[in-house]
Amino acid sequence: MSIKSWKRRGDWLELMPGKVVTGSSDKQMAVEQWLQSELQFPEKMLRQLQANQGIQLAGDRLRLALFASRPIEVEPRWAEIDVLYEDDFVLVVHKPAGMKLHPDGSRVDTAITLDHAVASYYEMNGIQASVRHVHRLDEDTTGPVLYAKNVFALAKLDEAMRNKEIGRHYVAIAGGQVPQTLQLINAPIGKDRHHKQRRRVSPNGQEAITHIQLVEVFPRATLVRLTLDTGRTHQIRVHMGYAGHALIGDELYGGAPDRIGRQALHGELLVFKHPLTGAVIEVADPWPDDFKQLIDRVSNR
Repeated sequence: MSIKSWKRRGDWLELMPGKVVTGSSDKQMAVEQWLQSELQFPEKMLRQLQANQGIQLAGDRLRLALFASRPIEVEPRWAEIDVLYEDDFVLVVHKPAGMKLHPDGSRVDTAITLDHAVASYYEMNGIQASVRHVHRLDEDTTGPVLYAKNVFALAKLDEAMRNKEIGRHYVAIAGGQVPQTLQLINAPIGKDRHHKQRRRVSPNGQEAITHIQLVEVFPRATLVRLTLDTGRTHQIRVHMGYAGHALIGDELYGGAPDRIGRQALHGELLVFKHPLTGAVIEVADPWPDDFKQLIDRVSNR
């Protein structure tokens, strides 16, 4: 992809495709081919824009109606959020511990989720877009969460997730001294019939692959970095427990209780290609205070 310059003008994205379009005898066909080759424009969305007069060519400028106002669709509930990265296409925010990512659908649930907080952020800043997260984090896992701010970005990022092209890098504090030989866990994960919230390694489960890198070994714990080839529910927690090194604080999977009061797991880096330009975006999320305090405690034992 070679889109280096673009401008937003209200509801419209303005691009300059060059002579491959402006010099063509069939400009409509040239526009369609250029969008598919340069932007990998989703076919369904292209047809929708064409049907709704959402594609305009004026001189050397191509305009696409990508920023049409859309309902937020999640009740805005204010909570302070830490924005790590933002432009007209994407938003990356830090999810704190103890906050669910999205509402569970219960009418009596009054807890403020990250989606609620993002909806409030959109409302306060005049962003007329639906709240759409691209991936998930557990309630007590901290780290960056990626949101798509328009349907084009959502389609491109959802495809990137399916193709395992969005890198999610985690850091965790595991119990015991993890051996240097534990570098890969390839074990399928399924539901635990005996516990509604828990998952377990199961021969009939879905493929799950976790890569492990030792960072520092302490007397009774190990600091590790982890990357995922798959995104199963509780994957890191299940795999580390299965390997005999459950995360500290993760009592659901056999981890030692600790005053951190949650699994010692943090998403420290998110890597993805920008949905329009294809540029690689790296968003780091600093370790939260409770995680740093736990490092201090285990390193002094």
